[in-house]
Amino acid sequence: MTSPDDDLEAELMALADFVDLPAAPPPAEVAAAVRARIEEPSPEPAPPARKRPRWRLVAAIAVVIVALTAATPQGRAAVVHILRLAGIEVRVGEQGAPPATPVPLPGEREVDLAEARRLTGFPVKVPAALGGPERVTVSDGDRIVSLFWADGVRLDQFEGLTPYFVKQLREPWPENVGGDGWWLAKEHTLSRLDRQDGSRLPLRLAGPTLIWFDGDLAHRLEGVTSKERAVEIASSLR
Repeated sequence: MTSPDDDLEAELMALADFVDLPAAPPPAEVAAAVRARIEEPSPEPAPPARKRPRWRLVAAIAVVIVALTAATPQGRAAVVHILRLAGIEVRVGEQGAPPATPVPLPGEREVDLAEARRLTGFPVKVPAALGGPERVTVSDGDRIVSLFWADGVRLDQFEGLTPYFVKQLREPWPENVGGDGWWLAKEHTLSRLDRQDGSRLPLRLAGPTLIWFDGDLAHRLEGVTSKERAVEIASSLR
């Protein structure tokens, strides 16, 4: 049987994925603010019959924890910012270790474009700016279609109702290139997130990537080093 303290700890832990820290004030300012709050005159006691809602208590404690964490460089370095899109989770602040050699997606096999469209059941599109792909694969039970061109350019398309890919990278934060698009300019570790148990399988070190979604369909265009060129390619999907 759990105690109220255990419940409170669980609620605070659950806040971790939703906390995003602004630039921190100097520690001296944090200390001064805390001292001023302590020295404020005590308000009249509230009627004992009314209790503060539990969520307010949790939020108040979380604010204190965030303030103290943000006050030190060590605290700021420990924070991982998480961006969840359709089918893709981006974790800024941690750089996973990619495998020595690239790992294919589960069940990946080569097919032609017509077969890929038949197997997946969603409209597989091709960017007119690149022309027909040199190679096409399906994977993960025919739920992911990957198109390949020369020089390492790759376009993955899949239904992104739940996160499937995890991208781990250091700062800077991904750049928004439209309401549904994000540009990752740096190399980063790409992993596959198991749909059943949530474990990660590192796949490879991915190059600059544009990720976006259209309804329930997620897209990731990898291997184009220019943001402007990547947006141009994405805009030409037909």
